Amino acid sequence: MANLKEIRGRISSISSTMQITSAMKMVSAAKLKKAQDAIVMLRPYSEKLQEIIQNVNSSSDPDQVSIYAQKRAVKRVLFIAITSNRGLAGAFNSSIVKELNNQFQNNSQYEAEVLTIGKKVYDAVRRSRSVYGNSSAVYDNLNFDVVSNVTEGVMSSFREGKFDEVYLIYNKFVNAATQVVNTEKLLPISMPENAENQVETDYIFEPTRSEILDNLIPKSIKTQVFKAILDSVASEHGARMTAMHKATDNAQALKNELVIFYNKARQAAITNEILEIVSGAEALKN
Repeated sequence: MANLKEIRGRISSISSTMQITSAMKMVSAAKLKKAQDAIVMLRPYSEKLQEIIQNVNSSSDPDQVSIYAQKRAVKRVLFIAITSNRGLAGAFNSSIVKELNNQFQNNSQYEAEVLTIGKKVYDAVRRSRSVYGNSSAVYDNLNFDVVSNVTEGVMSSFREGKFDEVYLIYNKFVNAATQVVNTEKLLPISMPENAENQVETDYIFEPTRSEILDNLIPKSIKTQVFKAILDSVASEHGARMTAMHKATDNAQALKNELVIFYNKARQAAITNEILEIVSGAEALKN
């Protein structure tokens, strides 16, 4: 049986750990709120951009297809895998690595490469997969311009024919406790079409429709990548908040068990001391 000093040390150590996990939970909660606000702010822009592309595309020449929408025989595929730079977030990072490995296996007939965004996925696959690039530095100063530069490199590779398809793999944010691994095609894009019962919007185009699409479609692609990263950031903080909440609860339960064990051990020690005193007194009487 561990002595009382050892038990007190373990209780003290667990209490210190609880303070850390509790603080991390509160920090993650604050960062989650900020990340959610960023997603909400981006949504109207993204939706309006898609609406304009839909309206412009519906009245454009069907023979003029954007280079980003051109489908070709698939030989080379690029996966953009998004994780975080930090751990302690439950299965947040490992689920992306698992999905990425599954995609490599499912697309083994193609030449597949990965662009990693996040140190965790880079460290996990850099020796086992063909890495096109590592853009984990986007988290140092995350904003639309930084993500646009990364996305522009991918778009350039697609235009040059280095890749025939590009996919995003990231955690889609649902709520603080739920994140869903999502794999979606980035390139070639699927051009939106008007529904049959939708009234065509009357635009006066200046410059031409094709020039407008050539400008809007790259913005839409960059917005899609930026939104995926924002989703991933919110998912990360939600996963870490949940993980730290569970860690704090588990530490509290373990501490309670140790306190009970300590009290029993202390009671046994006191009882033994009393018995020794009584035995000594009886010996003196005799």
